[in-house]
Amino acid sequence: MTDNRADLLLNLRHLLELDRDFGLEWVGKGGLTQARPGTSPPPVLSSVTTPVAALAPISAPALAAALSAAPALVAAPDSTLSPALAFAQLPDRPVAPVTAAEAPLLGESSLTAIAAEIARCTACGLCSTRSKTVPGAGHATAEIVFVGESPSVDDDAQGIPFVGADGDLLTRMIEAMGFARSSVFITNVIKCRPPGKRAADATEVKACVAFVHRQIAAIRPKVICTLGNQPLRALLGDDTLGLTKLRGQRLDYHGIPLIPTFHPDYLLRNPTAKKPCWEDLKAVLALLGRTPPRKPDTHTP
Repeated sequence: MTDNRADLLLNLRHLLELDRDFGLEWVGKGGLTQARPGTSPPPVLSSVTTPVAALAPISAPALAAALSAAPALVAAPDSTLSPALAFAQLPDRPVAPVTAAEAPLLGESSLTAIAAEIARCTACGLCSTRSKTVPGAGHATAEIVFVGESPSVDDDAQGIPFVGADGDLLTRMIEAMGFARSSVFITNVIKCRPPGKRAADATEVKACVAFVHRQIAAIRPKVICTLGNQPLRALLGDDTLGLTKLRGQRLDYHGIPLIPTFHPDYLLRNPTAKKPCWEDLKAVLALLGRTPPRKPDTHTP
């Protein structure tokens, strides 16, 4: 029995360490509460008072004594907190990048928690030149997620994606599809603006792509529409993919249909691409069982 108890206590310690990795940061009264991957964290207990200390080596008797005091690890869901408080409770560490193949292994996070992590991220050099991070904007249960490349100078100033001329065009495209901009979710692969007008490099994409994977996992949209080459390649984890051959086609992102099309900035520079882009957007609507609200000729963006 003694050996079995020691094994049990060791397993409990491993579970505690795993809980910390999933962001469970607080100790309060009650039983042990765990957060399972793919589920929302448990509610905040009114008795939560003390931050969890860093786990150090501990003997089985000491751990047994600690457990006898009935500690519990709980996560504070940001739906119950002010943004400032939720922000303050996040671990101060960079988010480890993942590949598209690893994305399903990520635990579910709320969009507010992800945005707060983005605001604190220092995983690449863009943190030193940004004005504001640009996590994304829109509905938390959107049917469609639009994924662009990186923030513009206007986005960087306001912390909101697609607010310049390209954003005006994207808004018209969304409205032509029969949606309000607020009913979809709009984000970028890169959450901080690269200096000048350059595209994000491979190192910056690798450091940032985990955020968009997690946002998609949290929203669980019915369709993803990528805007430009970079989000197509980043989400599918293949730098050889090209928009010229793949635009408008139904691709697969972990069971979610993905339709690639042109970036609105490209459309501003190449107006003749608007018509094929509209065909791509109609393909997105078809996946939702919908049609444009009016004749395409009057709604071509």
